Amino acid sequence: MASKKETVSKQIIQLASSIEILHMASLIHDDIIDDSDERRGKISIQARFGKDTAVYAGDLLFTHFFDLILNAISEQDYMIKNAHTMHHLLAGELGQMAERFNLSQDFNDYLTNVKGKTAALFRLAAEEGSHFGNGDEQTTQALASFGENLGIAFQIVDDILDYTGGKHLNKPTLEDLTTGVYSLPLLLALSKKELREQLVPLLEKKRQMSKNDIEQIQKILLNSSVIEETHALAEQYTNRALANLAQLPQTNATVLLKKMTRKLVNRTL
Repeated sequence: MASKKETVSKQIIQLASSIEILHMASLIHDDIIDDSDERRGKISIQARFGKDTAVYAGDLLFTHFFDLILNAISEQDYMIKNAHTMHHLLAGELGQMAERFNLSQDFNDYLTNVKGKTAALFRLAAEEGSHFGNGDEQTTQALASFGENLGIAFQIVDDILDYTGGKHLNKPTLEDLTTGVYSLPLLLALSKKELREQLVPLLEKKRQMSKNDIEQIQKILLNSSVIEETHALAEQYTNRALANLAQLPQTNATVLLKKMTRKLVNRTL
């Protein structure tokens, strides 16, 4: 009995590690694309070693991702799910790149890209954790939906913090704005006629925006109701995630997941 428990534990660790390695690989490539100097409060790989080395480092991590899941998984269905998640991550990144500096984006465009990136990783982690932790099909599907909704809420909160977090974040703020990636607060602002008239002349400068232009955009958003509206959307997806958890038996694990979910959305307060 102890041997079986040890084997399951090793498998879960390998799967959790594979997802984090996939995440890290995507971050390395994100930093190359965004020409980012920092990641998690430290100098990024591309800034320290150059873009060529960073590309190969990210690619190497992708191979480690597949090595881990090949060792941990024998079920074809979950091999396919992992491959599809990687596909969604890359498609989401390409979709985001295709929308750079596009002033006509809307919430649906944003949601499509988020589901292909952050939410796909959260969904895979929650779904695999349940399935390989011997959860039944109903539990696994509830947790898959939980992961997706939590991932969307997480990204929305992250977008808010890009405008409000200042020095509390371990990454440069407003970096996405300077590279033409318009996050949710800005997209909501662009949907309002009075704010759009103020923002478009600044945004049309694209990469020629000055530091003063960027600060002005930030000020326009912070002086409007946009941050509160964005937070309300984060609350909406957080509540969906909590509703997914409510379908499950109340255990120490679900109590912990509920606390984590609520704490996540309150990062903006």
